[in-house]
Amino acid sequence: MSEMTIRPDDNLVTLINVFEVDPAKQQELVALLNEGLDKVFRHRPGFVSAHILVSKDGSRVVNYAQWRSPQDIQATLADSAAQEYARRTAELGKPAPVLYSVVSVATAP
Repeated sequence: MSEMTIRPDDNLVTLINVFEVDPAKQQELVALLNEGLDKVFRHRPGFVSAHILVSKDGSRVVNYAQWRSPQDIQATLADSAAQEYARRTAELGKPAPVLYSVVSVATAP
């Protein structure tokens, strides 16, 4: 995956989905999210990038994804293949998706 620079002026929509997960199922959820990204989501119109993060204690998985518009996200969520992955991930962890806009970025000097 190419490196993305996150900027407040890029007009992208950021979807952050935090999954609460049994630590014993964290890696299974990560594998399923990566499979969904590879097979479905990254091929959808408006998809820009995604990053999967895991908590050190094993209790959370975060899907940080950027899209061109909320409409692109809505259209993707209406897709049956995307719905199937959403159902399967919800079986492994409790999702809490929220849309965001980047308003500021700080980097090391």
